[in-house]
Amino acid sequence: MLKVLVPTIMMFPMIWLTSPKWLWTTAGTQSLLIAFMSLTWLKWTSEAGWTSSNAYLATDPLSAPLLVLSCWLLPLMILASQNHISPEPINRQRSYIMLLTSLQAFLIMAFGATEIILFYIMFETTLIPTLIIITRWGNQAERLNAGTYFLFYTLAGSLPLLVALLLLQQSTGTLSMFMLQYSQPLQLNSWGHMVWWAGCLIAFLVKMPLYGVHLWLPKAHVEAPVAGSMVLAAVLLKLGGYGMMRMMVILDPLSKELAYPFIILALWGVIMTGSICLRQTDLKSLIAYSSVGHMGLVAGGILIQTPWGFSGAIILMIAHGLVSSALFCLANTAYERTHSRTMILARGLQVIFPLAAVWWFVANLANLALPPLPNLMGEIMIITTLFGWSPWTILLTGLGTLITASYSLYMFLMSQRGPTPNHIVGLQPFHTREHLLLTLHLAPIILLVAKPELMWGWCY
Repeated sequence: MLKVLVPTIMMFPMIWLTSPKWLWTTAGTQSLLIAFMSLTWLKWTSEAGWTSSNAYLATDPLSAPLLVLSCWLLPLMILASQNHISPEPINRQRSYIMLLTSLQAFLIMAFGATEIILFYIMFETTLIPTLIIITRWGNQAERLNAGTYFLFYTLAGSLPLLVALLLLQQSTGTLSMFMLQYSQPLQLNSWGHMVWWAGCLIAFLVKMPLYGVHLWLPKAHVEAPVAGSMVLAAVLLKLGGYGMMRMMVILDPLSKELAYPFIILALWGVIMTGSICLRQTDLKSLIAYSSVGHMGLVAGGILIQTPWGFSGAIILMIAHGLVSSALFCLANTAYERTHSRTMILARGLQVIFPLAAVWWFVANLANLALPPLPNLMGEIMIITTLFGWSPWTILLTGLGTLITASYSLYMFLMSQRGPTPNHIVGLQPFHTREHLLLTLHLAPIILLVAKPELMWGWCY
């Protein structure tokens, strides 16, 4: 754990001491080296389940893929931001890269934490850099409003979790994930226990976000700069799913009765957010709402609590993280050239950027879960789990899948096909940097087809 955490922390002095000319190159190179070092976490030798570097930080098959995803994203965020941050004063550039790096350090400690209270503290601390990135470097005037939504939704959801964790500490005497799996099962049978159960999960469901408490997400995504959108879609939403998986183990037997409304909300959200996507005009807003739909499936898979549900949820989280991040990068490349996120103003781009159209096509096919990509594997496992739980869910999941395919193809056709308007004919060509960025997003998705057991979690 420390072999990745220490180099990440050592990036702070490097960012402030490097000469302005070499700042982006050095930051990108060092973060990419850290990302390659983090791949060693995927090599699984321990039979106990956990590989621990000390009592507070450890990896297991559930956290390792998410840790690697967090490390993999930092160089990509640096690559994506270079164009629109480099004209700014040098101190602001340094501050921006420092915020991204601090976000990675907090995420490593959140996913690697073995004490639930340490996970909670890091879960909350990730708010601070994200909030500064959204409110300081956001694109539009609405960014302060978006930051307020983001902060208050997350804080209001997670305060009950803090109280629930203190009560858990009082009743079991420990909050260590090593110990809790061996402690006595909790006797949960009163109304107070039901409130405690809800308190434990609501923070994670708001973060995911569950349909109904999702309003902060489209605002935050649309107003954030590209790196903010990438890290929100790819990693911060996954904190909710990861936290739910960790807590669900303790929450039995109440989950069998109390999970019904949340599963129904999650599946209804898949259909509703998909329908919203079908009539979106704003490109980033469409990608943001599609994230809510995918996370609804993940929430359903986790709440049912079967090995297949958990496994499908983590596969879909990893695959969705890479694909939605790639889509935000593509949306940003179009925005940097046309200065508009309205899809109807920037259509027919395939004629001008034929290679970029290939990236759009691959990313959209991955988003709609084309076989044999991991997105399909995750969705099929979750849909099968839901069907085994109640055959009626096939109506909702089937319709949700159909709508997902519709809006993904709509997004591709709207932005790439059709007549090219005269006002966008003279755009600057794509840079090598942008092609590299998209290769680093989509190559892991395609490679994971060959070795999916890296992200199956506990269940293999």
